[in-house]
Amino acid sequence: MNFKQKSVMFIATGCYIGNISFAPGTFGSVLGLSICFFLSKIDFSIAVFLTLIFILSAIWVANEAEKILGEEDPGCIVIDEIAGIILTLSGLPFNITSMIAGFLVFRALDILKPYPIRLLENKFSGGIGIVLDDVVAGILSNVILRVFIRMMN
Repeated sequence: MNFKQKSVMFIATGCYIGNISFAPGTFGSVLGLSICFFLSKIDFSIAVFLTLIFILSAIWVANEAEKILGEEDPGCIVIDEIAGIILTLSGLPFNITSMIAGFLVFRALDILKPYPIRLLENKFSGGIGIVLDDVVAGILSNVILRVFIRMMN
């Protein structure tokens, strides 16, 4: 592998967290929580912009990593889970309750893939197919958390 390929794999696997032999997506989501913490400390409009840039970059990186590995949607790619957990907690207070609830809701939706998540995963291929289902799971998780927070207040 050349330097570009090694760099792509480093990023796609979340600093090689995706190479953990069990539950790489779960560990990737945990890594994403550190990014959520950072984004919670900056202006929301800047956080939205950075999140959009991250998602677009994740699509490119996932696409390149899939080509390097020569397999469709390999489990070691966790940049999609990172994007999903970022969207899950976007615009919500970053505290232990929202962090745990968001993590659990996102992982449940990412694993179970209810409609329309599975449809999107099956309809698209390449980087967009890898990332899009997690983006939608993140958006749905965010909505669920907002409804839950509203009901609790």
